[in-house]
Amino acid sequence: MSRPARVTITESSPRDGLQSLGVFIPTDAKIGLIDDLSMAGLVSFDAVSFVSPTAVPQMADAAEVIAGVARIGVFLRGLVPNLRGLEAAVAAGVDGIGVLTAASDTFSERNINADVEESMDRIRAILDEVPAGLSVRAYISTITHCPYEGPTDPARVAVLAERLAEWGCDEIFLGETLGKGTVGDVERVLDHVLARVPVSRLGVHFHDTYGQALANVVLSLDAGIDKLDSSAGGLGGCPYAPGAAGNVATEDVMWLLDGLGIDHDGDIQQVASVAARFCDEHNLPYRSRAGRATLAASEVEA
Repeated sequence: MSRPARVTITESSPRDGLQSLGVFIPTDAKIGLIDDLSMAGLVSFDAVSFVSPTAVPQMADAAEVIAGVARIGVFLRGLVPNLRGLEAAVAAGVDGIGVLTAASDTFSERNINADVEESMDRIRAILDEVPAGLSVRAYISTITHCPYEGPTDPARVAVLAERLAEWGCDEIFLGETLGKGTVGDVERVLDHVLARVPVSRLGVHFHDTYGQALANVVLSLDAGIDKLDSSAGGLGGCPYAPGAAGNVATEDVMWLLDGLGIDHDGDIQQVASVAARFCDEHNLPYRSRAGRATLAASEVEA
């Protein structure tokens, strides 16, 4: 299968990038991050989670963040774990929602207090109540490894993906939550999933804990996948996956796509400037190698 001519990048730093931080990021700073990244050309945002503030304190201001964003040509998605979250997301005025399951019962129980089948029941209940016109993305976490159960059976991932597609989810995103999976691991998952789900419905979400994310992005592009998550500055982690690093950095993905001649939203230098400044202001590590190199080169040229 040929690589796509264009890729849709969903910027995940506002939610997945910040949710596991121990220090609360002020609401105005979250709004500013989205607005600044949209000015840098990014359009699609994984913006917030409508979850219990006790479980994820960083997302307690989800409605305020949605209300504060300029909303000029951007698409804001909010993760919802249950019907209460759906009600809050609809009231806040999101453009789309994300629903979540996993290929590991233990991880799912630690993450959303439900095993896999219970999480699928919750998703079905949410889908029954989703207002017309609201986009739904389903995430399947731990597609190659679980921090508690070990390697994941790719056949289980494929069955879950097929069910979610049959239920009407617009997109199914495969989440390599630990950042442990190699190209071989991800290839086995894609072989199983693509036998059951059209490539046009699939997206990928890679963490970079073991430095494998960009290789897995290339593999996914070669399989024809044209939707992926990334996080400016490599921000992120997972509170229920010990040691997991942030999502693959948006700047690193942009550098890769530019080299392959694949079109995308966003300007790498502007995204790097926004992310580096945000990390500096909030004492967070800036992890994008392409971003650091781009900013250093621009200083020399100046």
